[in-house]
Amino acid sequence: MPKPTRPSYSFEFKLAIVQRFIAGETALDLAREYDLSSPRLIQTWARAYRRDGEDALRPKPKGRARNGGERVGRRELSELEKLRSENARLEAENAYLKKLRALRAQGRQ
Repeated sequence: MPKPTRPSYSFEFKLAIVQRFIAGETALDLAREYDLSSPRLIQTWARAYRRDGEDALRPKPKGRARNGGERVGRRELSELEKLRSENARLEAENAYLKKLRALRAQGRQ
């Protein structure tokens, strides 16, 4: 049995609908005209468009970032944030190694 999937819509399609919605057409009428699952979908697109502009309607990359997971949402980490993240990782690694040494020392006695 095939797995149900949500339809994906092109950037141009979303932009055209959002522009009509902002111009005054109702979300319900647009959803019926384009056979969308819900008028709330159009409202969500419009809210994102108002907040972040056209880029909010563009498709997002799927999966993990290729640069080691340093992508956070749609913005890049600043140098200070990268250093803080690396510092936290190294502190956790250090604590793990200390715990490992303590457990091995217990086993020798």
